[in-house]
Amino acid sequence: MISQLGRYEVIGELGQGAMGVVYKAKDPLIDREVAIKTINLSLAMDEREEYEARFYQEAKAAGRLSHPNIVTIYDVGRSEDIAYIAMEYLQGQELRDILNETPLLPTSQVLDIIVQIARGLAYAHEHDIVHRDVKPSNVMIVRDGHTKITDFGIARMASAAVRTQTGMVLGSPKYMSPEQVLGKEIDRRSDIFSLGVMLYEMLTGQVPFIGENINAIMYQTLNTIPAAPSSVNPAVPEMLDYIVAKAMAKDTDERYQNARDLADDLKACRDAIPRDASAANSKARPDAQKAGKFIADNHGSAGAKPAVALGLSNSFDSNEATMRLAAMTASKEDVEELSKTLRIARPNLGEVNRGAPKKIAAARNLSNGIEAQPMGGYLLLVAVVIILIGLFAAIFS
Repeated sequence: MISQLGRYEVIGELGQGAMGVVYKAKDPLIDREVAIKTINLSLAMDEREEYEARFYQEAKAAGRLSHPNIVTIYDVGRSEDIAYIAMEYLQGQELRDILNETPLLPTSQVLDIIVQIARGLAYAHEHDIVHRDVKPSNVMIVRDGHTKITDFGIARMASAAVRTQTGMVLGSPKYMSPEQVLGKEIDRRSDIFSLGVMLYEMLTGQVPFIGENINAIMYQTLNTIPAAPSSVNPAVPEMLDYIVAKAMAKDTDERYQNARDLADDLKACRDAIPRDASAANSKARPDAQKAGKFIADNHGSAGAKPAVALGLSNSFDSNEATMRLAAMTASKEDVEELSKTLRIARPNLGEVNRGAPKKIAAARNLSNGIEAQPMGGYLLLVAVVIILIGLFAAIFS
């Protein structure tokens, strides 16, 4: 192990980073402990130039940022064939390690962490910096749950001299946005998608896109809509299904357009659910008034509005209600097709006719609403009827 980097006295090795070894060191000038990230420049000349340029880009990008939720950069330098960045030494634990130990944290704690990350990203985005590699291993949790974003190693600045070429895929496959998978030009909304994947993982204990290899994961990222978090973990408030859906929308225009809005919605959700540990392990649901206000403010782009947002009873305004009405009025073939489209089991007609239909579990679609396939004019009329019933219920209730 090396003992000196510039003026810094190396104390020990902290681990392996994305581009080199990370050391704990001491700055003798001000008697301060620092973390030093290094990159070995003993490469072929063309590779050396690219890696060194990107390394200094990280220092320049992160060094411009001064935010409580972003690691502070102190210095940058070079010692023979090693370039280094001296940064804030964080005494804490990587979020990745925390999730490995405890896959399902209390929902309120998950929201505390993600809100902080979203605020840090919002600040970076406002300074024209896109992180490009948002994932749990690039987040540190320090004292009192304070969260810090690290590793802007593949960040892209609008004014950077070194630009990532279009078509070059950078990032971690499980957390990459669809536009990253396709090698397209990306912006701040790509970080928002990656943060949505992190949020999904923390709420459910599993990443939304899983495959045996990178190609399988990328295919799922582009084509698969994961199950709603609340259908995987009953402790997740339904409000979060809509937040996650909007953060992970495939179409960038349907996604949150800035991380600050995402942070505000997550905070509203956090404030609406119980904070005690026992409530975190139950089927927590925000109260109707707060949930309704949240969804109404969401401009409808996160999916079909739940009944509470419209002031209607769930018995009038739900996919289950549509299935029950279809079972009573439509043909067997149409009901089967609607069942497949909505991913809801066909109800028992006897129970429907007795007026005591049982609630049918639905695998909620996490895209921006479930779009039913064309099924003829008759079922369109059914949909119109159900909407009218709901409106009358809202007016006369």
